[in-house]
Amino acid sequence: MVFLDAIHYHVRENNIVVKKAVYIALGYNLEGFKEILGLWVGENESSKYWLLVLNGLKERGLEDILIFSTDNLPGFSEAIEAEYPRAEIQKCIIHQIRNSTKYVSYKDIKELMKDLKAVYKAPTEDLALTNLGVFEEKWGKKYPMCVSSWKNNWTELSTYFKYPEGIRKLIYTTNAMENFNRQLRKVTKNKIIFPNDYALQKSLYLAMVDASSKWTYRIRGWDQILSQLSIFFEGRF
Repeated sequence: MVFLDAIHYHVRENNIVVKKAVYIALGYNLEGFKEILGLWVGENESSKYWLLVLNGLKERGLEDILIFSTDNLPGFSEAIEAEYPRAEIQKCIIHQIRNSTKYVSYKDIKELMKDLKAVYKAPTEDLALTNLGVFEEKWGKKYPMCVSSWKNNWTELSTYFKYPEGIRKLIYTTNAMENFNRQLRKVTKNKIIFPNDYALQKSLYLAMVDASSKWTYRIRGWDQILSQLSIFFEGRF
């Protein structure tokens, strides 16, 4: 399982300050441990650069990935399918909630979130779709963009429903990545502008080494999760 995300920093380049994206790939390996697969400093986040990242991972020997967890960046899925066409894609539910509700009125947000929770917390996809229909009837006219965002992205938002609870919890959000990003921000919070790409890379690398040195425990229940994955992805281990 691999989680993809990017965080942004300001870097001085040719005597002007530009915004750079730091592309991060975090994975769970077959032994059940987290590891950082790479950090890349590039231009503002784009699917084209993600394609280069994925191509680089494949060239380094990462032959197969079972499940990707990503945000909703346009073109992300196409980049993944170009390099790892057999991989499942799960778009992060937390990112989806943030993006789809950012224009919802404050007076409606509590009730709308309660109705939305009935969708993504449903025990089965069939029930989730039923609840999504109820959600659309209630909120579709007032917040059409919110409803259409869930419907249009449903194929890759609903991937986790096919798996048992242990796998669901690992993939339906990018929490593992968000936690790592917080560690990076702690180290860099007092640095508003980096003098160059190398200075940024060095700071993040040292932060990565420190954070990953604490990842000494396997994912809880990993043996059972691995057995389940071996059934869902038969022949790929």
